Amino acid sequence: MESQDRNNFKFGFTEGAENWNGRLAMIGFATALIIELASGKGLLHFWGLM
Repeated sequence: MESQDRNNFKFGFTEGAENWNGRLAMIGFATALIIELASGKGLLHFWGLM
C-alpha cells in the first residue's frame, strides 16, 4: 500500500479534495458567524440582499 499525501489537490472524489472541501467549508462557516456576531445582522442583510 502506497502512502498518499492527503494535502495534495487533485480533481475528482479523492481524499485530498474532500479534505480541502471540508477545510474551506469550515472557514466559510466561521467567517459567516463572525460577520453575524460583529454586525448584529444576518449574512444576507449584511450584504444588502434582503
